[in-house]
Amino acid sequence: MLRLQTDILILGSGGAGLFAALHAHQAAPELSITVAVKGLLGKCGCTRMVQGGYNVALAADDSVERHFMDTIQGGAWLPDQDLAWTLVSSAVERVRELENELGCLFDRNADGTIHQKAFAGQTFDRTVHKGDLTGIEIINRLAEQVWARNIARLEDHRAIALIKTPGGDALAGVLHIDMRTGEFVFVQARAVLLATGGGPTMYKYHTPSGDKSCDGLAMALRAGLTLRDIEMVQFHPTGLLAGQDTRMTGTVLEEGLRGAGGYLLNGARERFMHLHDARAERATRDIVSRAIFAEMRAANTTPNGGVYLQMSHLGAAQVRAAFKGMVERCADCGFDLAAGMVEVVPTAHYMMGGVLFNGDCSTSLPGLFAAGEDTGGVHGANRLGGNGVANSTVFGGIAGDAMAAWVRRSDLYPSPDESAITQAIVEAERPFHCSPGDIEEVREALLECMWEDVGIVRD
Repeated sequence: MLRLQTDILILGSGGAGLFAALHAHQAAPELSITVAVKGLLGKCGCTRMVQGGYNVALAADDSVERHFMDTIQGGAWLPDQDLAWTLVSSAVERVRELENELGCLFDRNADGTIHQKAFAGQTFDRTVHKGDLTGIEIINRLAEQVWARNIARLEDHRAIALIKTPGGDALAGVLHIDMRTGEFVFVQARAVLLATGGGPTMYKYHTPSGDKSCDGLAMALRAGLTLRDIEMVQFHPTGLLAGQDTRMTGTVLEEGLRGAGGYLLNGARERFMHLHDARAERATRDIVSRAIFAEMRAANTTPNGGVYLQMSHLGAAQVRAAFKGMVERCADCGFDLAAGMVEVVPTAHYMMGGVLFNGDCSTSLPGLFAAGEDTGGVHGANRLGGNGVANSTVFGGIAGDAMAAWVRRSDLYPSPDESAITQAIVEAERPFHCSPGDIEEVREALLECMWEDVGIVRD
């Protein structure tokens, strides 16, 4: 087993992880910082896949108070209000940082101000974006800045266990598997950030790639941390329905399509959202997903069992200009988003619950911090589209500052419980000693069970 040391270890290279790395480096450039990621830094994770944008109150006739109330109401009054206020109030500073310091360039109005588009569930058009490829713009720029600062990285390393000290009163480091060699790697650290993202890939229809599997939540639970609201899973209403033979099924057709005026039609090609909410297609994701699911249960569906998304009434040229990336992706699957109709289905999108954490991103385990989708409480029962990237960058920055301050308090590395490392390795190797079986059969049964019984509507 390889052993490494670093002052600050960051698990995950999405918006939260990279922002934390940059803030920690800025606050304490003398510290060693390492980013560990399952894939390649800048090329994997959920933030890169964000199409929609970043919610922030910038316009003179908008306000952080208005953004706050939209967030609280959209979350069914269940968000932690202190965390929600931090989100909306800090987003203004963070989006300026993204442009002025880190090199992002968002779409502009004719007068040079940042363009903000309409997203469902909001009382003001406040979603900053780069076309419909906002996540790529943000992650590309953050990754460039991480590389420029020579921050260390462990790529293709999967974190599998949080290792405490022998007394169990603090975190000592994290055990990984080098996925290229199969070697176990223990990284001893004075502060660790859990920023692996969520990943509700246990559902039949899901938006994240298969490598997203709630690793951070699982490690936190095994380490004895409290999780909150873990029963709450957000379903995005419009996942592409392209058949069971392609992984494109379940991938998101973003919120901005409905925000721009797109229609949802049932199998009879009739609009139905006005029967469920006065905002019709611009209602929040939870309401729209339940409405679509009701049409599915009533067999008012398309040939593949979903509903239609129609944009053609807005003008094909306008749709192609505003949503270039999605038009091309739909065309790859044989659909004409701009001039025709596309079949969609609600798709598991975001883990609303997560690790119970404090406003400075610290947790109940000394030395462990958490940010992004690994945490619970910011959004309540339902997240507004555009608040996810804001969440990861806002709290990622806070975590980076807090970890730098934490590490500066002591020069000592906490010693790991060696028996815990041994036990974690035994658990990781246990599947190789089991009787052979059909794992795909088990997986398919799980996907179907979760969709039918633990999905959008539950008994």
